[in-house]
Amino acid sequence: MYTTLLSAEQLMALQSADARLMVFDCSFDLMKPEAGVQLYRAAHIPGAVYANLDTDLSAKHGVAGAHGVVVAQDAGPPASGGRHPLPSREKFAAWLSSVGFANDMQAVAYDRNGANYCGRLWWMLKWMGHEAVAVLDGGLQAWQAAGGAVTDREEPSHFQSNFVAGEPLVQLVNTKTVAARLEQPGQTLIDARAPQRYRGEVEPLDPIAGHIPGALNRPFTENLGPDGKFKPAAQLRAEFESLLGGREASTVVHQCGSGVSAVPNLLAMQVAGLGSTALYAGSWSEWSNTPGLPTRQGAEP
Repeated sequence: MYTTLLSAEQLMALQSADARLMVFDCSFDLMKPEAGVQLYRAAHIPGAVYANLDTDLSAKHGVAGAHGVVVAQDAGPPASGGRHPLPSREKFAAWLSSVGFANDMQAVAYDRNGANYCGRLWWMLKWMGHEAVAVLDGGLQAWQAAGGAVTDREEPSHFQSNFVAGEPLVQLVNTKTVAARLEQPGQTLIDARAPQRYRGEVEPLDPIAGHIPGALNRPFTENLGPDGKFKPAAQLRAEFESLLGGREASTVVHQCGSGVSAVPNLLAMQVAGLGSTALYAGSWSEWSNTPGLPTRQGAEP
């Protein structure tokens, strides 16, 4: 069982052993949402299922509701707010079943975007109580560099399965909880956005620029080395401990713009041996659209 990262060579070994597994291609582009599936169709790991951030890993058919927060129009309320609201656990279980994913399978998630989007599927499967899910370290680029084959074929449909959700293995927190614990010792926010967005110098997507008061900044890209793979565990641990400055790792809540790019930080902390930390999935897109909540510009003191 692989539960955090696995290498291209390890995935090849699983395939050679005819292991029960399913590979998911989560490639995406926030500025061009249609580009992800186009990239998948052009080249993907043979047998991989495409997981679309907007329609499979978020609540479908979202529309702007009160205060600009996205709400779902089908199958009950989403599990979070924000620009990429989490679907309900029931809806996600139904999607997993529709693509043939079963409880006894190893899941492998990858993208070609520096682990930005595949982490969402990794986290969501943990949220569904599924332990056997890992991110392909280095993504499609590492797979190809190791000699792994790619194809542009249309993959056949899988038989319907009956995926059954279990108790969540990760912690999801909402805006009310984050606001109640704001700048208290029991909560340490880590913002995964680029420094310029964190400081409020630019804001391409949300109505207010800046960050949640007290949040520390660690861009998710800092988890990767020059080879596009996650840094060694010891290095990640040292970097996060330096960022935390004596704060307990167990108090960490990760956030970003819409709860997607925060996950690589969460995954990196787990790889570093710092335990499972929480995710604020609504993130800045929900916080900045909620009237009355404080915001801050510039660097934290």
